[in-house]
Amino acid sequence: MNVEIPDKLYFKIGEVARLAGVPPHVLRYWESEFSAIHPKRANSKQRLYRRADVELILKLKELLHERRYTIAGARKYLADEAGTHDDGREHHHHDHHSTHHHEVHEVAQQEPPPEQDALMATIGRIKSELQSLQKLLDSKGA
Repeated sequence: MNVEIPDKLYFKIGEVARLAGVPPHVLRYWESEFSAIHPKRANSKQRLYRRADVELILKLKELLHERRYTIAGARKYLADEAGTHDDGREHHHHDHHSTHHHEVHEVAQQEPPPEQDALMATIGRIKSELQSLQKLLDSKGA
């Protein structure tokens, strides 16, 4: 699935639902099943999804609807995919909803400033484009 995600910091649930082609209640259900999806809440309590959330939701849609994974299978696939960093080091995932974190973990998980979100989104797009180019070159036997 190749969906063009608009270049902005936050998306409301209706926007994400339209991009993913699923009803809003499905997004709320996926939030309950996948702890990696954790939209911020505006003062009005409205969900505000970041680009990374939208990208994950699009990946979930592909896994669940197109590739016919079960929820458990998609959870395992995503955990395996996030299991190592690009340099091969193990990645230890911490549950963002746990209240039993040590103070060090709480500091590490503070929200980045909005400018950093935009920068990270740009870096993510560049990384994705470079990976696509690499696949293209590999497929042509370059």
